[in-house]
Amino acid sequence: MCEEQTISLVDVLEEDEELEEEASAVLAGSDSDHCSYPQGYVKRQALYACSTCTPKDGEAAGVCLACSYKCHEGHDLFELYTKRNFRCDCGNTKFAELQCKLYPDKDEVNSLNKYSHNFFGVYCTCGRPYPDPDDQVEDQMIQCVVCEDWLHGRHLGCVVPDSVELQEMICESCMNKNSFLWTYAAHLAVPDEAVQVKEETGGESNTNISNKQVDDVTEPICKRSREEAEPCCRLKALEMLGQKRTQSGAVFWPSAWRSKLCSCNTCQEHLSAAGLSFLLDESDTVLAYEKKGKSNEHEQQGQDPLMLALDNLNRVQQLEIIHGYNDMKTELKDFLQRFAAEGKVVTPEDIRQFFEQQQSRKRRRVDAGHFYCT
Repeated sequence: MCEEQTISLVDVLEEDEELEEEASAVLAGSDSDHCSYPQGYVKRQALYACSTCTPKDGEAAGVCLACSYKCHEGHDLFELYTKRNFRCDCGNTKFAELQCKLYPDKDEVNSLNKYSHNFFGVYCTCGRPYPDPDDQVEDQMIQCVVCEDWLHGRHLGCVVPDSVELQEMICESCMNKNSFLWTYAAHLAVPDEAVQVKEETGGESNTNISNKQVDDVTEPICKRSREEAEPCCRLKALEMLGQKRTQSGAVFWPSAWRSKLCSCNTCQEHLSAAGLSFLLDESDTVLAYEKKGKSNEHEQQGQDPLMLALDNLNRVQQLEIIHGYNDMKTELKDFLQRFAAEGKVVTPEDIRQFFEQQQSRKRRRVDAGHFYCT
């Protein structure tokens, strides 16, 4: 009988640095001090849902990053990652007894906001929470760029490709609701695993269209004479190529795929009517938002008052501070590891006692006097 795998608090503290950077980028891309409501329907921002203020039998509502800190401290929050074109609901009529501390003068409702079951802490087609205490399968969650729901990799109906973090995904439901996307998928999307297997086994497959033919269509080569104001419709040109793709499962798209979508007047009107105009905007992507957040974070780090203060200390003082920090970090890891090993929950009182012990040790070292080496 194999032992049950466990993750200690130390494992959490030593989480991959890249994941920490991505998480901080989500927060750094939004304002943590001011309610985003005055900005209107923000292009993309970090959002939270409060189950304390809006339970399952209530109306769905979302609050911005700053309000999650200032107005919902100590509440049970669902982290929604990011959503597009959303206006902060904090304190409006969806909240019976709560008034926004940062911007109380809000409309009763934000009629253009879009909500989903994510706002009640459930995700995917299976409608389960994340993390799910009853799910023993290790699986990643991937967000659809259209409906912005999060789906388990095993529920996408396709093989999840490598480097998925650099790609965008549209779930099968959204593909079927906007069937013209299947035409683009046949030419622009990451190759479907089922198609590749079919080719390898010698089955029939209409995938003999050369990359140059597709590029000739998706690049501005396909345009009419200068006398005509309306350029050629790339979507219609792709349809004429006749290449097909199995219309099932989610679809993954490589970087820069949006730049190859048709932007003729007819297609722009079609996208607008379907609520998909954002697909023509390459800065709408989560990756672009995270890059902006990382850039903001680096700028803030460059102005860190603590780092400025360290620059004004001499070399010996800097080394003393660095050694003190490293000692405290090591002791904190050891302290938390004992709780993890015993399966105990760390309480605020435990943390308070830890730092009181640190202060007591510091006082004893000071009282003992300084030692000098010759």
